[in-house]
Amino acid sequence: MPEPPDPPPRRRATALRYEGKGAPRVVATGRGEVAERILARAQEAGVPVREAPALAAALDAMDVGQEVPEALWTAVAEVLVWAYSLENAANTPNR
Repeated sequence: MPEPPDPPPRRRATALRYEGKGAPRVVATGRGEVAERILARAQEAGVPVREAPALAAALDAMDVGQEVPEALWTAVAEVLVWAYSLENAANTPNR
């Protein structure tokens, strides 16, 4: 009898907060249903969401309240630049 296929991987989500100094902090993290709720709350709040599976996997091991480790600063900074550029584009009137 053939083996059943592997279940699809559970979705992961981590929400970060950066207050302008120090390192960003994890404010929410989870998999599966918890991840879906994090993503839904972000959408409701107008927070941009970027899919970055490798970064999500690295952040998945962190606890709420923990600062992002220096090894992930560059990857997180790239996501923050992306999010801020979306915010700036949305707030810049067409000329």
